[in-house]
Amino acid sequence: MIEWRDEGVLLAVRKHGENAVIIDVLTQSHGRHAGVVRGGAGRKQAPVLQPGAQLDLVWKARLEEHLGSFTVEPLRSRAAQVMTDPLALAGLSSTVGLLCFSLPEREIYPKLYTISVNLLDLMCVTDAWPLAYLQWEIQLLEMLGFGLDLSRCAVSGGIDDLTYISPKTGRAVAAHHAGEWKTRLLPLVPCMKGEGNAENNEISEGLRTTGHFLEKWLAPSLGDRPLPVARQRLVDRLILSARA
Repeated sequence: MIEWRDEGVLLAVRKHGENAVIIDVLTQSHGRHAGVVRGGAGRKQAPVLQPGAQLDLVWKARLEEHLGSFTVEPLRSRAAQVMTDPLALAGLSSTVGLLCFSLPEREIYPKLYTISVNLLDLMCVTDAWPLAYLQWEIQLLEMLGFGLDLSRCAVSGGIDDLTYISPKTGRAVAAHHAGEWKTRLLPLVPCMKGEGNAENNEISEGLRTTGHFLEKWLAPSLGDRPLPVARQRLVDRLILSARA
């Protein structure tokens, strides 16, 4: 029998048989991991097993390659904290959805785990989290091997007036070098470079850019599956909030 204990974020839940569920979790020491929770669909555990929840986990299996089973203890529920805030709820759903979509099972990403937990906690305590979410998507791309180069112009190597990103290379382009290609380039908004605070309309522009690379670079590496619909719901809500 193989057994380990870890702490993790609940990413997804799906029904399994009469009263059990299969959960996907992201843990610091064991990566994205799945397992059966017996009784997980029952009255006692179902309210605990909400995406975004922080859980204390014990996983057991006869062999390492088996699906295995989890016993879970709740540490904190984030869904309950953001339930009355549609934008924060959309942010939580997009975060766990993208993690479940993009991470290979059982591959360990300790830094990504840490920044994801910090982002989800931020959603529960402040309205300023959308900027952190945009930076999180940039880091997600980088940690999965699809990093953007926002530090200098792809044409001149200069560091001034960086306003666009090439949709083909993911490299920054200065405004005075964009020329006739300007309409084909993606926006490099200041907050993507860590410059100042940002309103939701600027953040949604930044998410248009990161979304391009999630769709054109990351998704094909995973078999060309569509991005989670939860991400588009988040972008739509950010645009609506910017117009309000």
